[in-house]
Amino acid sequence: MQPVWIWDGNSLTGWVSTHLANPKVDDLRASPSMSLTYWNPEQDNCSADCDVDFVTAELELSAAWDRFKATPEPAGFDPAIHPDWETSTSPIFGVLELHPLWLRLMPGTLMTAGQGEVLTWRRP
Repeated sequence: MQPVWIWDGNSLTGWVSTHLANPKVDDLRASPSMSLTYWNPEQDNCSADCDVDFVTAELELSAAWDRFKATPEPAGFDPAIHPDWETSTSPIFGVLELHPLWLRLMPGTLMTAGQGEVLTWRRP
């Protein structure tokens, strides 16, 4: 899972595609929150705890489809590569909108050399 993130100057929003027949969808409907962690080989990592909304409006699904296609890899991709998604109106094409509660960035140098600092952002 690789969300596409947009910072509008005031808030950070992420979008991620999902297969609506996936069991995780039921879990997210019951408890609409998720945590994500990014890591790279230099040991830098970033964690985010997010509230989750399901995108249901046809116009918003289409906008998300286009956003996925327009974003460079690795986050961006053409959703039509999925065998069950021909267009944004495919019945099992889903989009989750992510609203971070907080982000934490820890540079790998803190762990490997004791240098650097943990940065934390919290939603106002």
